[in-house]
Amino acid sequence: MTNSALLRPAWTPATIALMVIGFMVFWPLGLAMLAYILWGDRLGEFKRDVNRATDGMFANCRRASRAHARTGNIAFDDWREKELERLAEERRKLDAMREEFDEYVRELRRAKDQEEFDRFMNERKPGRNSSKRKAKDED
Repeated sequence: MTNSALLRPAWTPATIALMVIGFMVFWPLGLAMLAYILWGDRLGEFKRDVNRATDGMFANCRRASRAHARTGNIAFDDWREKELERLAEERRKLDAMREEFDEYVRELRRAKDQEEFDRFMNERKPGRNSSKRKAKDED
């Protein structure tokens, strides 16, 4: 999964330039850019959580507005309500699948990190280094 954003939260020349310009124009802009560079990678989860909370708060408002938006044709209104409910169910399924995939990717990253760490630790073991040295000395 790749992110094709032009400004990613990292110490790149573009982000540093924007931070400096922000401080020169209006210091809170520079401070905001600094915060984005330092903690921007956490914004994805925060944004997703805020969106879920907002959707939950306004779900009742949407239902109420749909109930008031009747066309007068009972058959059409019933069909429309069923379709909207079906779409909402599809949305819930997609959200659940996205959460499962995110968890899967996190687990893959954790496993890869663990594998790299284990490989590093195995290479650092004193017994292995001395056996490599002995093999070199015998040649």
